[in-house]
Amino acid sequence: MHNVLHTGQVLYVRNYEACLDFYGKKLQLPVYFANEMLTCYECYGTYLMVEREDRPEYLHLPADQPRTFTCLRLNVADVKAAAEATAARGIDVDYQEHDWGRVAKFKDPDGNLIAFKDEAGFLRQIAEHCHKPEIPKK
Repeated sequence: MHNVLHTGQVLYVRNYEACLDFYGKKLQLPVYFANEMLTCYECYGTYLMVEREDRPEYLHLPADQPRTFTCLRLNVADVKAAAEATAARGIDVDYQEHDWGRVAKFKDPDGNLIAFKDEAGFLRQIAEHCHKPEIPKK
């Protein structure tokens, strides 16, 4: 396997300018670099590239037709505080508490799903998974 040097998420968007306002101004992500087709943000140890949709198979789909099945997950120490701060910037946030942890889901102007997840719950899920007995091979 190749050594992975950087990880990131690319979001192909139709509402490019609105998404730049959302990620740059409302979520306050610092810009790594930008040009007329894309803007690459520093995103908590990884990168988020917001790129104008140019894939022919998606350009002519109705706006309400699903295009991707991804979620940009941002693990935070305090989901409720992050949700409240995000809502205070005029973003509709769905805060949820579950037995496996807390999440707060919201969408960018192009309908891409983003969610805050509690880091402690995430680490607990990993620890629980690591301590499960291995399933014997047949």
